[in-house]
Amino acid sequence: MNHPTDPDAEDDMLPEYDFSKGVRGKHYQAYKAGTNVVFLDPDVAAAFGDSTSVNEALRLLLKVAKESVPAGRPGTRMQRKSPARATKPRRRSGR
Repeated sequence: MNHPTDPDAEDDMLPEYDFSKGVRGKHYQAYKAGTNVVFLDPDVAAAFGDSTSVNEALRLLLKVAKESVPAGRPGTRMQRKSPARATKPRRRSGR
């Protein structure tokens, strides 16, 4: 059984909320393009004041990482060297 409800009874908008200067669709293009939300651990978040400082730190890290990669021919990957293994001496065949 559905009971009719008073629409004003569920209104949680307080009188001090002022949307008179609101702009419809202000963030529409950014939302449409997609967003990246990243949650930082509290200790990491405490080290940065805002998203600008986080972005600057990450750009610096990317720059350092790119500079530390040895130069090679474009489009080629460097091959990983396999770690040195202790091998058993080979047995000679022909007993």
